[in-house]
Amino acid sequence: MWEGIHEFLLSTGFMNVTTGQALMLLVSCVLLYLGIYRKYEPLLLVPIAFGMLLANLPISGITDPPADGQPGGLIYYLYQGVKLGIYPPLIFLGVGAMTDFGPLIANPSSLLLGAAAQFGIFIPFLIASYIGFDLKSAGCIGIIGGADGPTAIFLTSKLNPALLGPIAIAAYSYMALVPIIQPPIMRALTTKKERSVVMGQLRDVSKTEKVVFPILVTILVGLLLPAAVPLVGALMLGNLFRVTGVTERLSDTAQHALINILTIFLGVSVGSTASAERFLNPETLKIIALGLFAFSTGTAMGVVFGKIMYWVTGGKVNPLIGSAGVSAVPMAARVSQVVGQEANPGNYLLMHAMGPNVAGVIGSAVAAGVLLSVLG
Repeated sequence: MWEGIHEFLLSTGFMNVTTGQALMLLVSCVLLYLGIYRKYEPLLLVPIAFGMLLANLPISGITDPPADGQPGGLIYYLYQGVKLGIYPPLIFLGVGAMTDFGPLIANPSSLLLGAAAQFGIFIPFLIASYIGFDLKSAGCIGIIGGADGPTAIFLTSKLNPALLGPIAIAAYSYMALVPIIQPPIMRALTTKKERSVVMGQLRDVSKTEKVVFPILVTILVGLLLPAAVPLVGALMLGNLFRVTGVTERLSDTAQHALINILTIFLGVSVGSTASAERFLNPETLKIIALGLFAFSTGTAMGVVFGKIMYWVTGGKVNPLIGSAGVSAVPMAARVSQVVGQEANPGNYLLMHAMGPNVAGVIGSAVAAGVLLSVLG
């Protein structure tokens, strides 16, 4: 009897859990707390944190590959969509269907703010390569600065899949923490007078413009950077579903059912890569730190270019909208609105900030295409 009890105890996770796994279980619980109770992008953080929790439960086999004729664990199969680069473009399809490109079309200069924020990709890329990371790894680290989880996963799966865990966790965590990270940077780089600027109303955009835009962007980007086609093409197809007026059912599916399913699969799969043996090492800590620097740099460069546009236009552009040049749609645009209203309660920047925000999504996908073309 006692021997049977002893064998049972040895077969439980309690007797097999390592210190690293216990620490990662604690981290996953903290992330669950932030997602559930603090509401930091719960649709992203909750599945990621729970995937991390599952991956660090010992001897569950849930992430194990097939062996000895036995099938692999559930998350092993879900993870193939990440490994093969399937989930990120499909996520972009849903993002395109949910996003109104009208503010960008109405104010094409927003493209400059989105482009400026991409310095948050290339400056950290150079720094990472300088401090000892190989070029492919440095490219994966730099893309965190785009604040675009699917793009970070897509590029990393192509350049250095071994870094997928820390890169994905960093990218999605910083996206979730946009309301905490961005405002101090925005306030530090602007004056109250600049933050108080009320921008003029955007012009109405015709249906023809909205239909032509995704088609034209796909053609131009596809011819210039073929490596960016999976992301940009999916983004523009989703937006085309939204604006045609004849594909409502497809748009509805992309906006709701498809992206919700993919968010679950992608989040759990990404979280599962944060196992103790992969995550708890000095290289990961460097990636996390460089990722924060990358995201902060993207925000700062967007605001700085917003200040330049403020000066050039004689005070007609609120520099805060430059912070939305990172790809965290629509969180970054909402933060611009909140910080703007702190300085001027009558300020409504959301639609103006959506222009740079959409430009940032396109810009990060193009930046990933550049890195993939050069380094892949």
